[in-house]
Amino acid sequence: MPKFAANLTMLFNEVPFLDRFEAAAQAGFRAVEFLFPYQHSADEIAARLRANKLENVLFNLPPGGFAAGERGIAALPGREAEFRESVALAISYARIFATPNLHVMAGLAQHGANRQTYIENLKYAAAETAKHNITVLIEPINTRDIPGYFLNSQADAHAIREEVGAANLKVQMDFYHAQIVEGDIAMKLRRYLQHIGHIQIAGVPDRHEPDEGEINYPYLFDLLDELGYAGWIGCEYRPRGDTVDGLGWWRWFLAK
Repeated sequence: MPKFAANLTMLFNEVPFLDRFEAAAQAGFRAVEFLFPYQHSADEIAARLRANKLENVLFNLPPGGFAAGERGIAALPGREAEFRESVALAISYARIFATPNLHVMAGLAQHGANRQTYIENLKYAAAETAKHNITVLIEPINTRDIPGYFLNSQADAHAIREEVGAANLKVQMDFYHAQIVEGDIAMKLRRYLQHIGHIQIAGVPDRHEPDEGEINYPYLFDLLDELGYAGWIGCEYRPRGDTVDGLGWWRWFLAK
């Protein structure tokens, strides 16, 4: 049976970020993920994880100037020193949380992103995180949500993974992004599953709960069981209304 992690950046926005850990635990989640923890001390977040008996399964490296429109710096030439600092900062948080996965955002084509810089930075990140038994993830993202994002397709992500050649570099497959960009999710799961380190879900096209839209999630959840996927599935969607009221899809699945 798939294991679901609450994305605390998008879910439980009814309360402040640090209170979302308790809200997630009370709703029945046993794991969480989030985008960026850096506005809070690592010890403060770790205390919330412990108090609510939650695992943290994923967060992102610092993305550069997020408020200014940057969406990662891993593929941006001239930012290598900043990228290495971001790797060190993320590792310092991950070690305190016991987080197994770190997502590295590539950046935008219009900011000069290029493949060779991306590959060299990923090699560095993979080497540093391997010292702490942490997996680096790269994620194809659709250009409707993030115009100009450098990495968009599963094939490109896996080609880059192969070129980097690090055992602890895997691909983060968000079914929402994958459906918008290319579809054919089931066949891509069958082809790439051994190299997929984390999965995320949301309804398409509106990025709400996964009980609406064009993706047949019950079928995909059964397929993940059939294929033996043992990782977490991040619930990275925007609730239509109150987060808890929208969890009927999950309660239905657990009651099957």
